[in-house]
Amino acid sequence: MTLQHAQKEVDEWILTQGGGYFGELTNLGILTEEVGELARWIVRKYGDQNMRPSEREMNVEEAIADEMTDVLWVIICLSNQMNIDLTAALQQNLEKKTRRDHNRHK
Repeated sequence: MTLQHAQKEVDEWILTQGGGYFGELTNLGILTEEVGELARWIVRKYGDQNMRPSEREMNVEEAIADEMTDVLWVIICLSNQMNIDLTAALQQNLEKKTRRDHNRHK
């Protein structure tokens, strides 16, 4: 699935099944929440914090993937609301990083 296709699919789902978009500030809050949930799982897998008893039966890799896609979902929602073409924006960002950082990490 391309970013363009993902933006279209999310938009269609939101408009036909999701009841419409939440406001941008609400989506920003949801994004923050989802990033926190992703962080919790990454800390459990790679950090020093032990899993809670209720988390021990869960597949950590699946949980991380699920939280990553929740973050992506909200990013796509925000980009749709703000009329941002993620494909074009990512290409511009890669070009910026190439210009700015081409020797930075060598």
